[in-house]
Amino acid sequence: MRHFGHLAPDVRDELFHREPAEFTAASPAGTLAVALGATLYCPATRLRLADDVLKQAARGVVSMVLCLEDSIDDREVETAEENLVRQFGELSHRIPDGDPPLLFIRVRTPGQITDLVRRLGDDVSLLSGFVLPKFTEESGVPFLEALAAAEADCGRRLFAMPVLESPQLLHLETRTETLYGISRTVDKYRDRVLALRLGVTDFCSAYGLRRSPDMTAYDVRIVASIIADVVNVLGRADGTGFTITGPVWEYFKHSERMFKPLLRQSPFVPAAVDLREALIQRDMDGLLREIELDRTNGLQGKTCIHPSHVQPVHALSVVSHEEWSDAADILHEDRSGGGVLRSAYTNKMNEVKPHRAWAERTVRRAEVFGVAREEIGFVELLSACVPS
Repeated sequence: MRHFGHLAPDVRDELFHREPAEFTAASPAGTLAVALGATLYCPATRLRLADDVLKQAARGVVSMVLCLEDSIDDREVETAEENLVRQFGELSHRIPDGDPPLLFIRVRTPGQITDLVRRLGDDVSLLSGFVLPKFTEESGVPFLEALAAAEADCGRRLFAMPVLESPQLLHLETRTETLYGISRTVDKYRDRVLALRLGVTDFCSAYGLRRSPDMTAYDVRIVASIIADVVNVLGRADGTGFTITGPVWEYFKHSERMFKPLLRQSPFVPAAVDLREALIQRDMDGLLREIELDRTNGLQGKTCIHPSHVQPVHALSVVSHEEWSDAADILHEDRSGGGVLRSAYTNKMNEVKPHRAWAERTVRRAEVFGVAREEIGFVELLSACVPS
């Protein structure tokens, strides 16, 4: 699979200076962590779940979470588990040539991990891992032990994606020790932890808050503070950190075609409606701003609960030609000793040592999301991806 692989080769050639690279579920963890992109959540109760997976894969989704936790009623868990096992069986017969999306199951209890792996049988080959809810040191260890046992039983690599959303992490008096406890736990199981996910909806719930569609998570100060602390402890660029994904955006329109009428007009024509202003009118500017703020604050990818969010996340994940030029200059072998140089675009300073970690992260993103051609921006990328 590859990002933008659902586009025709000639379209990709027009968009990309360097095309996104192919990857599989067996690729190195570091590659997969960045490649997650927009991870689409779907309740495990959906009776046409296999159809949903194949449909979204054909539209460019590369990672999905099939949820047995907060997205379903407590009384539906047993039925949802049965449906999940049945749908995996159907997928195993219908999957096209190549890899399916990276599929994860969000569980409620550690026992579900070993039980579901046993019930899936050979169909576990379609599973990439599990999402672990309300993760702390105390709750997380049993989940990770169950994952290790399930991995040994099925003989397949299974990843964990802990969700950081517990009240202990949010409350000031317990935050520091909870963060350090999480750090100790995920470090011990580092080979199995693919990425850490932020449960911002739960954070808001603890204080009876809900952000409006024109507000990002970073406008909610108490949420912004915990994101900053999580990145501080768990997202360092010194080799000890983990990939941390962006929070969910709750708002969507009923139609997945919501962008298309806006994108038929070129924003470079003076008479055209400005894309950003048009998106504000449709309550989507908040999503775009939040995606940009996610990356600015050290997060990669995003949790998504609606298909219409996927393509904006992916379009904004493509490395621009200017970013690529800067990163390549900084990482040039002749400049390993440091120094300062003017960017090739002659609009900024590139300081080799301080900007090196940024450049390395940019190159990793370029590997899986590609590098846009010099004249290609977000509008062209998104327009190419939205169905006609």
